[in-house]
Formats: sequence, C-alpha cells, structure tokens
Amino acid sequence: MKIAVKIAFMAAAMVPAAASAQEVGRMLSLDEAVAVTLTENPALKAAAYEERAAQQQRRAAIGLRMPQINVTGAYAYMAKDIGFDFNEMKGPAKDLAGKILGSGIITDPAIIQGIQGLLNPMMNADWFLKVQDRSLGFVGGEVTVPIWMGGKINAANRAARINEKTAVEQGNQTRNALISELVERYFGLALATQVVEVRQQVVDGVRKHLEDARALERNGMIAQTERLYVEFKMAEAERELANAKLQAETIASALSNTLGRESDWRPVTSMFLLTKVEDLAYYQDLAQARNPLLSQVSLKRELAQEGVRVQRADFLPQVAAIGGGSFYNYQVAGLVPRWAVGVGVNIKIFDGLNREYKYSAAKQTVRRVGELQNKAGKDIAVLVEKLYNQMMNYRNQMTSIDASLKFAEEYLRMKNAAFLEGMSSSSDLIDAELNLAGVRTERLQAAYNYDLLLAQLLEAAGISDEYPSYARRSDAQAILYDRK
Repeated sequence: MKIAVKIAFMAAAMVPAAASAQEVGRMLSLDEAVAVTLTENPALKAAAYEERAAQQQRRAAIGLRMPQINVTGAYAYMAKDIGFDFNEMKGPAKDLAGKILGSGIITDPAIIQGIQGLLNPMMNADWFLKVQDRSLGFVGGEVTVPIWMGGKINAANRAARINEKTAVEQGNQTRNALISELVERYFGLALATQVVEVRQQVVDGVRKHLEDARALERNGMIAQTERLYVEFKMAEAERELANAKLQAETIASALSNTLGRESDWRPVTSMFLLTKVEDLAYYQDLAQARNPLLSQVSLKRELAQEGVRVQRADFLPQVAAIGGGSFYNYQVAGLVPRWAVGVGVNIKIFDGLNREYKYSAAKQTVRRVGELQNKAGKDIAVLVEKLYNQMMNYRNQMTSIDASLKFAEEYLRMKNAAFLEGMSSSSDLIDAELNLAGVRTERLQAAYNYDLLLAQLLEAAGISDEYPSYARRSDAQAILYDRK
C-alpha cells in the first residue's frame, strides 16, 4: 500500500510549472527578447547597411544633374618639332636671284655685291619655320553641364529613390521574419525545457517503481513479466529524456543565434491563447497594404516602368554645355587657344534597331512584373487565410484537449484506486501516468503551435512588431503545466 501511495504521489507531481527546471539561467521576457534581437541580430545590422548603401546611391544619382568639373594635365615629347619646311625652295629662290642679277636690271656694283653678300647666308640658313616645340605640357580644366539627356537623369533619380524604398522594405521583411523566428525559438525553448522536466520526473518515478517491482518480485508478490514491463518503460523513459535534453540544447543555441548574444537563457513569458482575435478580413487587408514582399513587388514594377523611360530616352537628342581652359602651359604654341566654350548635341539616327528591341523588352518586363504582382497578392491572401484557419483550429482543439486532460486525470485516479485494492496491475498504473503526461504535453504543444502561427500571421500582415502586445492582451490565457 505504501508503494502505491508513493506512485500516486509521483503521478500527481509529475507535471510542473515552468519554474524549478529553469532555476539557473538568465531570465528573459518576450519584450526583452524582441528588443535584444532587433538590436544585436547580424541580419538586421546587414539590412541597415543595405539601407544606408541605397541612401548613398540615391544621393549619387542627384549628382547627375550637377556640372561635371575635371582638372587635367599632360606632358608630351614628340618625334620632331611641328612647323613648315621651306628648304626645298632654296634652289628655285637661288636661281631666281641669279637671273635677276644677270638680267642687267640692277647695274650698281655695290648693290649687286650687297645682295650677293646677303644671299649667301640665307642660302646656308635652315628654312624650317617651327610652330610647336617637340616638348610641351599643360594643366587645365573642363566643365560639362547636362542640359537635356532625353529624361535619363530624371529616370535615374526616380529609380534610385525606388531602390531606397526597396531596401527599407527588405529591412522590414527581415525584421518581421526575425520576430517570427524569435517566437519559434523563444517559446520552443520554454516548451523544450518543461518537457525535459516532465521526462525527468517520469524517469525518477519509473525508477522508483522499478526498485519496488524488483522487491515485490523477490517476495513473490508479482510475476516476472510485471518487472520486465517496468524495465521496458524505464528504458523508454530514459530514451525520451535524452532526446528531450538534446532538443532543448539545440533550441537554446538557436535562440542565442537569433538574439545575437550567448547566454543560458530562461524564458519567463508564458505561452498563451487568445480568447478573441480580429477577423480574417482584417489581416488580409493589412497584408495587401503592409506586407513587405508585396511592397517590394510593387516597387519592382515602378522600377521596370523607369526602365521603359530610360530606353525611350535613347530616341531623343542629348544636349550638354561644355567648356574648358588651360591654367599653365609649357612650350605650347601661342596659336593654340587658352579657353573654349560650346554646346554639344548628340542624335542617334540608326543603331541597328538596338534601341527598338531594348524598348520593347523593357515594356515586356513591366507586363511580367505586373503579372507577378497580381499573383503575389493572391498568394499572400491565401497564405493569410491558411495561417488564420490553422491558428483558430489549434485554439478550438483546446476544448477537446482539456476534456482529454480531465479524463486522463480521472483515469489515473481510478487506476490508482484500483491498484490500492489489488484490482489493477502496476503496468496499468504506469500507462495511466504516461497517458496523462502525454495529454498535458499535447496541450502545451497546441499552445506553442498557436503562438507560432500567430507570429507567422502577423508577419504576413506586415505587423510583426505588434506581437508582444498580443501577448499582453487582457484575454491572453497563459498555458503552463500545472501541478495536480
């Protein structure tokens, strides 16, 4: 009788609240976990860098409207000087002078002697007129001001703003996904920790019962099969305990990875069920307006439309004002101007139909993205409905699980009473105990699934940040193992 009383006491204490098995470790509420994740998680930091990069790209696009100013310098050493070579004219010039002097037109000997004295040095001189020395260099600058690029600059700026918005939506998507991941691992660790405690208490109770069974067998009070059955249940309980511990360790590591900090975390926020939530249409409307994925698809369509404008700009003339000048010249001929300004116009007449095909391809891209946008909207609506219905299903299951729990408790009480009267075997009592533990585990598992689906539903609706407020609602019913 004492043995039976001990077994009954063990069965009543087998399913605890979430306290004793979590005495060690750093306590962490769900609100604190969300705050740590949104501050320390590397994925969010990477998303923030992506947003900053997009901001800088947008600012860079503004520079396309501004004048482009360049400072240039150059030095060159050419094979020879640049100029005009008149040496080939020496012969004809000498012959012409000889004919003039021999024609008798000039008769004064002094003049003739003077001309001959001047002619000889001229014939011996180099008749090369240098315009530019072979060695030269300069330092100067140039300015280009775009006047009309066919709309390319405007399209580039609008595309840069769209890319910046896309980066923000990608960050929102990462943020929402991380909150869902945090809920999965935070409550997963809470569930796994309590399951470890339950399995440990089952092992302790079965071990005690095994010792008693061996004693009863030695005294001839029970058959060998009774003891073997208890040993079988003992091995089974130890295996389930080991599996539960491994699972808890894995989830704890995953939680630290999501939080971005390593510690022995102890979740203190209980899993919960809500008595009432908003209807399905509420979440579907939110999803169409705030789902980051749908927003990105919409932005991609806008970006594709800007691509059409860019390709259309190739059919239009491009006009730019240009100007330049030199600040310093080294042996540069004075004939070269020191500054110049002007306006340039570029008009493509024919490029092998390249522009036409690119323009057509850009329009096809707009149509393709439009179809993807329509499909994505429908897919998100179906996803929201699926998550909502599954979540409500788990909430509705609680009624039948609670009924099963009451039956399991009463069944254990009846088996315990029958065992005390010698009308039930120890194996029946152990089976009743394990059945009760299983029902209580199922109840907690249903609450975990409900909370996870709620997180995924809010993620699809684009309002994952509101998840902690759902847990704080007045109608939020905490789901824990209780000692009975």
